[in-house]
Amino acid sequence: MRRLTRAIFGLARAGSSYSNGSGDFAIAFSTAPDLRQRFGATAAQARTLLPTDAVSPLFEAALEATEEAVYNSLLKATAVTSRFGKAEALPIDRVREIVARYKRTQ
Repeated sequence: MRRLTRAIFGLARAGSSYSNGSGDFAIAFSTAPDLRQRFGATAAQARTLLPTDAVSPLFEAALEATEEAVYNSLLKATAVTSRFGKAEALPIDRVREIVARYKRTQ
């Protein structure tokens, strides 16, 4: 679950306020066979734990992957039309101009 919380941090890094009603959420799951609950199993299952220092790169990767997914969803979107109207995609050239104008130097 700790990596899931890093997804929330990735949303925040990309500008989300993560407030009540924002619609932001994160879902975590594992495809690891040893983490699957066996039907009818009642015994405890063994888990492999990593040392504290070993998980920091995983946390950072989860954060960065989420941030990148947000940017990709914004910058790779196309216009969508429905019976309610049309939602235009972001004008990428205009976004580049704005970013260049306000870019901070480190």
